[in-house]
This record gives sequence, structure tokens and C-alpha cells, in this order.
Amino acid sequence: MNLIIDIGNSRAKIVAMEGDRILREWVIENIDNQFVGAIFEEYDIARAIVASTRGNELAIADMVEAHGAKTIIFKPATTPIPIGNDYHTPETLGADRLAAAVGAWAMYGDRDIMIVDFGTAITIDYVVDGAFKGGNISPGVTTRFRALADYTARLPRCYATEEVLDYGRTTCEAIEQGVMRGVEHEIRGYVEAFSGKNEKKCIIFTGGDAKYFVKRIKNTIFADCEPVVFGLNRILDYNAE
Repeated sequence: MNLIIDIGNSRAKIVAMEGDRILREWVIENIDNQFVGAIFEEYDIARAIVASTRGNELAIADMVEAHGAKTIIFKPATTPIPIGNDYHTPETLGADRLAAAVGAWAMYGDRDIMIVDFGTAITIDYVVDGAFKGGNISPGVTTRFRALADYTARLPRCYATEEVLDYGRTTCEAIEQGVMRGVEHEIRGYVEAFSGKNEKKCIIFTGGDAKYFVKRIKNTIFADCEPVVFGLNRILDYNAE
């Protein structure tokens, strides 16, 4: 069994996997030895992989390895992966972005892939001809709402909505529609450009806010299966092989 540890900006996702099957998933803010020990008591974990955007991956890896699992830390610049990587500065590349690319390739490798991750930041990344080509980064939905509230004197804090209006009739509605429709048009532009250049294509939406945009933008796949997790699992197996 494999243990996948993906530590993001605000929370950590830990997944126990057997082959490509998810056995159990945990989402917590911080990982401690007691929590790790409980996982090893329940599951026969042989290997583990740790990826982090917080810079604490070494301490977590040591904690996991102390329980007997052969553990690797995923570093985009140095860890071997089963696809090409055309990024010019892999040492600055987010582990989650590259892992998602590997996961998407593992699932849809017969096509050219565009991955849109709707998180704290929105990342738009591409896998073409079996290689990670890079992508773009812009502020996420919540980040945009927070910026308007924090950097203006009178605008209120508003939140994501599924409602689609032609006109905001209150200030909060105007902010909600401005942010949501702004993101929609931004991503729609990427989708149309990618679709025009790639006939055999796959467009994947993932991340916490993806659910708001799958219905707004057609011909996309909502990857509820978490391509980052599947990518890290594939990288772990690839290095074991």
C-alpha cells in the first residue's frame, strides 16, 4: 500500500492507496506523529511520498519513515517522473502543479491536456505530447473577493455564488457577479484557445472552486478524483520501479 501526503497552503490531504484504488482519505490542518501512527496501525503501508508547498516536507517524511515506510520527498527539480518536463525553472515549480500534470497524463495520456486548478490561486497547466509544457497562474476566486474587501475602503467581503445574473443590483451582487463572471470569461478564453490548437484534447477542472465553473463552461471534465493524488501515487510507483 502507498501513503500519499499532499500538503497545501491551508490544509494537508493524506490518502492511503492500493494500486490506483483509494482506500481512505483524510484532510487535516497539521500532521503529527500520533496521527501518522494511527494510519500505520490501520494500514500496511510499504511506501510513502510527501509533497508540500509549506516547506515542512522533510520533517513529515522523517516522521513517516520512522514508522517503517520507504519514503520519498517529491521535488520537481530532482525527482524522476514518467513524463517530460519543459519548465525552465523546475526548482520554482509547485509540486502540486507537476503532480497534477502526471496524474492527468496517467488518466488521459492519449490526448493533449489542459488542467485548471481552482484553488487559492488558479493555475492553468498543459501536458502536450507527453510532456509538461508549463502554464499560467492568476488569483483564485476567494483571493479576488478578499482583495476587494481588504484593499478598498467601503466594499464588503462577498463569496462565491452559483447564481448567474446579467446585472448586480446590490453592491454585493455586483462584486459576486464581477468576480465569478470575470473568472468564467478568463478560463473560457483559455479553453477556446487550447481547443483551437489541439484537436484531440482533454480539459480538466479540479480544486475547491471547480464546481462553480463546470456548468458554466462546456466540454470540460470535473476531476473529482484529484489528479494531484493520482499523480503523486504514479510518481511513487515510478520511482519504486
